[in-house]
Amino acid sequence: MRAHLLDWYDIHQRDLPWRHTHDPYAIWLSETMLQQTRVDTVIPYWERFLEHFPTVSALAEAEAEEVYGLWTGLGYYSRARNLLKAAGQIVADHEGKLPPDAESLRGLAGIGRYTAGAVSSIAFGQEEPLVDGNVIRVLARRFEIRADVTERSVIEHFWALAAELVRGPRPGDLNQALMELGATVCTPRSPQCSECPLKRSCQGRRAGDPEALPQKKKKARAQKVDAVAAWITRKNQALVVQRPEGGLLGGLWELPGDALGPKESHEAALVRGLAERVGLTVSHAEHVGEVEHLFTHRRLRLQVYRCPEVQGRVRLEGFMAHRWLSGQKIAALPQGGPTRKALSLLGVTSHSSPRQRMRETSEASSLK
Repeated sequence: MRAHLLDWYDIHQRDLPWRHTHDPYAIWLSETMLQQTRVDTVIPYWERFLEHFPTVSALAEAEAEEVYGLWTGLGYYSRARNLLKAAGQIVADHEGKLPPDAESLRGLAGIGRYTAGAVSSIAFGQEEPLVDGNVIRVLARRFEIRADVTERSVIEHFWALAAELVRGPRPGDLNQALMELGATVCTPRSPQCSECPLKRSCQGRRAGDPEALPQKKKKARAQKVDAVAAWITRKNQALVVQRPEGGLLGGLWELPGDALGPKESHEAALVRGLAERVGLTVSHAEHVGEVEHLFTHRRLRLQVYRCPEVQGRVRLEGFMAHRWLSGQKIAALPQGGPTRKALSLLGVTSHSSPRQRMRETSEASSLK
């Protein structure tokens, strides 16, 4: 099985930029960005991030907002926070170099079992396994494992199989071959079994229903959340607030607002939310429209309002900071998907390049 996978990988691997480097930092960055994110999306972010922060030390010295600015649009912002924290740990505890062993890697912020195995095997040639959704799919079909892959004991069985398989020459390539096969051939729907290097030994194919594997419980429906957000302007500048570090969209900037309470109308939530969260009283509000955004376990429906007439002085409750900025500078701030959609609805966009956006973000940071 190892021989078939490696021979296939040598011929069919995709030409991805992080496969042309042996730099553990660049490989760690790619594996972090690729979590829950498509390859085509990651490539330009990875290239820009390395251009701006070419070493671990450069990243460790960065301001959080600078990192978020380059991360904006990738989602799952806890990855960016953990990258910055881990860079500091690497500089402080490992002389600025990623440790080669998986156990030490797992001691760094944001590096779990999968990422430790990926970096250790790909960057350092260690015989460390990794298991992700692609690997689970390949192994479940190859060995016809008909058990719920959400169960801990079943996941541990996949880790044991991967650990046995990775032993031998080229462990990093072997791990990448497994993931590549799952991403390009052994796909969730309509797998290309005739192109698979494991087709002769695949028990799921022999059983005639490879698409039925892996088996897992149905996901619970995403929780519906209704909320309001306000575009509040004074002297040609609008108000934005920064979420607290940690948690959903931690450290990012957004328009002030709040979630609806039980049986609360959108208008009532707007008035209450702005009074409680930013200390402002609404005199007039214009409903602009609605945006939707799907998180992993939540479906957000956000009502967007223009509020040109408010009274009071900003007093924050549950936010870290606030700023009054032009629309273009607001669009350049690090922000989550719901805020980007709300700004687009309001006709607020940034016309600057990524490099210019970083300068604008840094300038805005100095005005705190």
